[in-house]
Amino acid sequence: MYELIKNLGGWLTSGDRWSGSDGIAHRLAEHLQYSLLATLIAAAIGLPLGLLIGHTGRGAFVAINLASFGRALPTVGLVVLVFLAGGLSMLPVYVALVALAVPSIVTNTYAGMTAVDPDVKDAARGQGMRGHQVLLQVELPLALPLIMTGLRLALIQVVATATIAAYVSFGGLGRYVFDGLAQRDLVQVLGGAVLVAAVAIALDLVLSGLQRLLFRHRPAQTA
Repeated sequence: MYELIKNLGGWLTSGDRWSGSDGIAHRLAEHLQYSLLATLIAAAIGLPLGLLIGHTGRGAFVAINLASFGRALPTVGLVVLVFLAGGLSMLPVYVALVALAVPSIVTNTYAGMTAVDPDVKDAARGQGMRGHQVLLQVELPLALPLIMTGLRLALIQVVATATIAAYVSFGGLGRYVFDGLAQRDLVQVLGGAVLVAAVAIALDLVLSGLQRLLFRHRPAQTA
């Protein structure tokens, strides 16, 4: 075990390992690109849906159950299915990552909207606010902490799962995991896994710290 940890430390700190097209810096940039783009696409889908059902109260049963179904989808199986239908490209990876991220965004956005005190919304309407004004000026600001929690959870899930890009011969930190398995190189496999875990933890700490900073003067809402 000591020898394995020593070799892993040497693998992670080697200068050569960080340079070049197969270096850690390049693979890290690829991994972040896949993760951030997939999360942005998921947010573009999930946020409007969650806001809509939270504001109107319509379609909540269908939307939440679809979100739960999305969580249960086997990610690798979805990649293979889209790969067979669309050929070798990043499309299967993005489809799978977006499908993974949307449920957290939808459910947390919906939970944040439903947690807003109905009396507050009634008071806003009583002051003459229209529906979209109540949504944008009252409900959305109050629901924002839970919405951001959903975005944070979605991003961390995507970062941890973006290793599947290497499954269809693309890059990212998953390249080390799959190449290491193919080469029976345990140090490389562990190195890739440690890097993915480190990125996920670092992003979670940064985003949770930012969330606490932004909402430190506001009472926390729970779903």
